[in-house]
Amino acid sequence: MQKIVLNGITWGHSRGITPLLAVSQRYSELYPNVEIRWKKRTLQEFADFPIEELTKEYDLLIIDHPWVGCADATNCVLPLNEYIAADYLRDQQENSVGLSHISYNYNNKQWALAIDAATPAASYRKDLLSDVPQTWQDVIVLAKQGKVAVPAIPIDLLMNFYTFCIANGKEPFQNEEEVIDAATGILAIETMKELYSVVDKKMFSCNPIAVAELMSTTNDYYYCPFAYGYSNYARKGYAQHLLHYTDVVAFNGKKLRTTIGGTGLSVSAFSKHKEVAVDFAKMIVSGECQRTMYVQHGGQPGHRSAWIDPSANHLTNYFFTQVLPVMDNGYMRPRYNGYLHFQDHAGDPLQQCLLHDTDPQKALDAMNTIYEQSLAKQTALTA
Repeated sequence: MQKIVLNGITWGHSRGITPLLAVSQRYSELYPNVEIRWKKRTLQEFADFPIEELTKEYDLLIIDHPWVGCADATNCVLPLNEYIAADYLRDQQENSVGLSHISYNYNNKQWALAIDAATPAASYRKDLLSDVPQTWQDVIVLAKQGKVAVPAIPIDLLMNFYTFCIANGKEPFQNEEEVIDAATGILAIETMKELYSVVDKKMFSCNPIAVAELMSTTNDYYYCPFAYGYSNYARKGYAQHLLHYTDVVAFNGKKLRTTIGGTGLSVSAFSKHKEVAVDFAKMIVSGECQRTMYVQHGGQPGHRSAWIDPSANHLTNYFFTQVLPVMDNGYMRPRYNGYLHFQDHAGDPLQQCLLHDTDPQKALDAMNTIYEQSLAKQTALTA
């Protein structure tokens, strides 16, 4: 029997690669004529190289949900609702972690399965901090003491900008004229300035992984108010010091709504072995695999049954039950074809504003220009 080789592309953190390797190894043991090879790239490499180009080289692709508008426009990955039984997809929907499953459904087609779920959540060092912040004011007090770490690279600032627009009364992207009305946008940026003006400037070069590493390898920082969670750091033996994850704080009496991330698993429309690739996808995203092999090998499952599983929570010091309310309250980003242009660039003027304490209106104007460009790209791409 001729050997079937599937090539997959993912991102290079333990959360993103290790569980794929483990389940792929098991799949090959069950089906000896199938070999699944994974290549890892940095998150920046994913941003810099169009995923639609990667579909020509790889059978299996780990994607970010805002890309599904492009998938729908280009048909470069399979609409999985045409390849997977309705009862399987119903189980995925019923066991979604927040909006994870539906985030990969666009124009009534399922372009990926939610293999991984994440959203910014709070984390802290239990051995150093006994009084965990409960309100935004508590966060600012701790930040002024120099004990708060928080990601402040452009993409993370942009995700938090959405959060603070919502916290100040309105969701962004409600019309095609502006990202958010000026009053709400300025309030959001001014709120963010309260925090980012007092944290260590090194945070402006830190992503969530860098913050987790800082907090778990030094005693310099006790608390992070919001960063995309990594259950790896909540597991004994992964890092020098254990991180504990918890709910985000309240702002004006309401819990912050953070911007969901996570990843989905897509199958290339150019794959020569579509049926095998879909079969593997069904295995690794199934509840049984997600709450056992997947989480046991460092994964952060997209299937709800894993998030409420006692063994998974014992393994991660209750990361999943602590973060689940944040996931269920999460905000889903736009997914129109062209949005990724906005996501790739709109964080830059926001970072400059927060880093150098410049006029929020100028930052908003620049963001609105980028928004217009993204909508124009949508029109051009679909024309």
